[in-house]
Amino acid sequence: MPAPSLPPGRPREANGQDMPDLLRLDGAAFPDDPMRNSTLRQLLDMYADHLLVIDDDDGHLCAYVLATPPYGGESWIFSLGVAPARRRKGLGRALMTQALDILRADGARIVRLWVEPTNEPARALYESLGFLPDPEGPHLDHFGPGAHRLGMTLKL
Repeated sequence: MPAPSLPPGRPREANGQDMPDLLRLDGAAFPDDPMRNSTLRQLLDMYADHLLVIDDDDGHLCAYVLATPPYGGESWIFSLGVAPARRRKGLGRALMTQALDILRADGARIVRLWVEPTNEPARALYESLGFLPDPEGPHLDHFGPGAHRLGMTLKL
């Protein structure tokens, strides 16, 4: 019998006490390319008000999104990670919706992101939020050999 679908948690801003959970979550969400502790710590220090997380029922992080504040009206979704056991339960949508609301309020006019071209669930989520894929298609080896990425853009 499949696990019951749990309602999405409430996104909140991350804080320094979340670091161990953020590292664990990022490693689970991106086992082939997790962020280093120092990188994630610096991103948290720089963009704390644009790093949203969701706690599970046990008080552990199960999803996060990191956006950049607007610069010249443009923002980036740096990373969206959801624990494998919690995927397809609306957590990514809840985080993205709140992040886009924050970016809009901060004056962003364009939001960009990179996604693996073969990651159909992520692409479907982004497209359902209004992101359009770059017309030139995937950028081969964009993040290194074999790490192809498709750029997507949302006009707010």
